[in-house]
Amino acid sequence: MNLEIIQNEIRKQNLDGWLFFDHHLRDPLAYRVLGLNVTKGPTRRWYYMIPAHGEPKGMEHRIERNTLAALPGEKIAYSRWTEQLGALRTLTAGMKRVAMQYSPLCAVPYVSMVDAGTVELVRSLGIDVVSSAELIQIFEARWSPDSLASHLEAGRRVDRVRAAAFDLIRERTRNGAALQEVEVQRFVRDGFAKAGLVTDSGPIVGCNANASNPHYEPGDSVTSPIRSGDWVLLDMWAKLNQPGSVYYDITWTAFCGDSPSDQMREVFAVVTAARDAGIARVQSAIAAGQPLCGFEVDDATRAVIEGRGYGQWFTHRTGHSIGQEVHGNGANMDNFETHDDRRVMPWSCFSIEPGVYLPEFGVRSEINMFIGDTEARVTGEIQREMALL
Repeated sequence: MNLEIIQNEIRKQNLDGWLFFDHHLRDPLAYRVLGLNVTKGPTRRWYYMIPAHGEPKGMEHRIERNTLAALPGEKIAYSRWTEQLGALRTLTAGMKRVAMQYSPLCAVPYVSMVDAGTVELVRSLGIDVVSSAELIQIFEARWSPDSLASHLEAGRRVDRVRAAAFDLIRERTRNGAALQEVEVQRFVRDGFAKAGLVTDSGPIVGCNANASNPHYEPGDSVTSPIRSGDWVLLDMWAKLNQPGSVYYDITWTAFCGDSPSDQMREVFAVVTAARDAGIARVQSAIAAGQPLCGFEVDDATRAVIEGRGYGQWFTHRTGHSIGQEVHGNGANMDNFETHDDRRVMPWSCFSIEPGVYLPEFGVRSEINMFIGDTEARVTGEIQREMALL
């Protein structure tokens, strides 16, 4: 834990402190921000207050002493519930506005870790509890130069595997040879392993109607053949097989043959135009030094799809934060599933991936955007044309 940096960010947000709380490992974010190793889940509640100024203080149950031993500051012991309340008064003494892992109306569920009763308890002391969402993304979503380097290298390797997977589909479908979605999935996983990449799941290989299920994954018992004349969506994400690496996450689509339908061409054009509108919205704001929130990027992409009459078929947010987990804890590009009003931060990364999912086929085009100090860029290849396999 870097106390100086945390306190500086608390002051920047005009807060009196940041109160951490856990019981039975409900809040993994707290452990990561505090640098607190988890040996086993606490069976009693602990609290830890980092004030805007001065030394932190903690509170832990007498039968679980030393839960917070690795952290600086006094640790108040309690056993009775009345002692807990008194110790909480001590931790918050003189404070009026405190952040916790809470989100009003659960607008940002990724940081909504503290239960409603605990928030009520802290508020009963006259404390205004506000969301730590902005603080969390500062410590969870910002990359280091090494993180960026790992992402760019993962991107180069993933793009090569994606191209090879399309080559496999082209060869089989052109020659009339049998091919199943699950075979392509295994081919990609094998390609990741040979390239020194790891992933938590996937990839998504969806043919025709299966491409209209945004989270479809083939398997041994659920798979469809891929033939000439079919539509294919390939969504793949991976990172380098080394500590601290971050994900690269893309989606490309293709038609198996030379003559896709007019509707396929139209939907592909609509989706890629929406993607490019999102990219442009980000780049223009960052270049101008203007603040930008995740919901604004979603609005920019969704407006294109709705304007072309396909709004009902765009059934998810525009993008998600990317980090050491493929879905990170920074701002999402979302004004659909949630209203994400978190700032798009320098040295963070997220996807832009609008989609249109018709009953017969689905199109999604996904890129990753990295935000530097004064510029924003797409970190890998961009699919400009429909792939004809």
